[in-house]
Amino acid sequence: MVQEKKLVEDVSGWLRLYDDGSVDRTWTGPPQVKFMVQPVPPHQHFKDGVATRDVIIGSQDNTDHRLRLYLPEIKSDEKEALPIVLHFHGGGFCISEADWFMYYQFYTRFTRSARVICVSPFLRHAPENRLPAGIDDGFSALLWLQKVATGDVEEPWLKEHGDFNRVFLIGDSSGGNIVHEVAARAGNIKLDPLRLAGGIPVHPGFLRSTRSRSELEKPQSPFLTLDMVDKFLGLALPLGSNKDHPITCPMGDNAPPLSELKLPPYLLCLAEMDLIIDTEMEFYEAMKKEHKDVELFVSKGMTHSFYLNKIAVDMDPDTGAETDALIAKFKKFIKEH
Repeated sequence: MVQEKKLVEDVSGWLRLYDDGSVDRTWTGPPQVKFMVQPVPPHQHFKDGVATRDVIIGSQDNTDHRLRLYLPEIKSDEKEALPIVLHFHGGGFCISEADWFMYYQFYTRFTRSARVICVSPFLRHAPENRLPAGIDDGFSALLWLQKVATGDVEEPWLKEHGDFNRVFLIGDSSGGNIVHEVAARAGNIKLDPLRLAGGIPVHPGFLRSTRSRSELEKPQSPFLTLDMVDKFLGLALPLGSNKDHPITCPMGDNAPPLSELKLPPYLLCLAEMDLIIDTEMEFYEAMKKEHKDVELFVSKGMTHSFYLNKIAVDMDPDTGAETDALIAKFKKFIKEH
């Protein structure tokens, strides 16, 4: 008789872990938002001014490592090469994919508006692949870009239209942690002829093991609850670690001193009503204390990853306006660097 597997962990409708180690990521939350976690097939023809395709760049632990590329339609008078933005998706290191609708709708819009080429790797998930697996994947994507820049790898969209002297990292939520980790690793190697021009951590998952005031007082949102914070990081961090680990607390005592890191200029984007804004601000203050080049941008009245919620962006004027302002800020930072 087959023994029925038992549920070990259930995380806010996003993920269920069973005692046999299997993971079910079928969305079990409100059905009206399910469309946001559905994959969008790539389309090499221009749709709403952007074409997308997926590229395999090698293997990670016997699985194909893929990237999604976004190319804006090149204008007839557009002579200059386009900045390249390497995007790391969020999801607490445990869920979400680079081709989900929530990312597709935002990064298509950003690519078209800011006139950039976006490269978004599919990152391995915990708990099957605990950290630093997702960071290794992000760094591998940067090294792949370097190979395209040197001509060791063929990628026509990037080779014909990309400016390898202006490569930026951007990441949402846990993807913001990956921005910092990849930037720190990049500071230790020669990337020529590629130049890392900046990093944009957006609502990064910077925390510590003791609850901050904002975690206790700010509203929980569909994209971040205390349940998600605690359980996802428990599944993702190396065994025996807590939130004081350098990946989640880069401003803490366990992390390499920020003063010793060679980092590009940062645009740190926060949301005023984010559960974890207090610890994100601790990171900002630690960076300023070490005289790092970091600019702060705060979206007023907004919660964690608000701009990925297409329903709110379309239906709520404030969310729509703050999303416009966020994209404009990305665009300005890229233009200045």
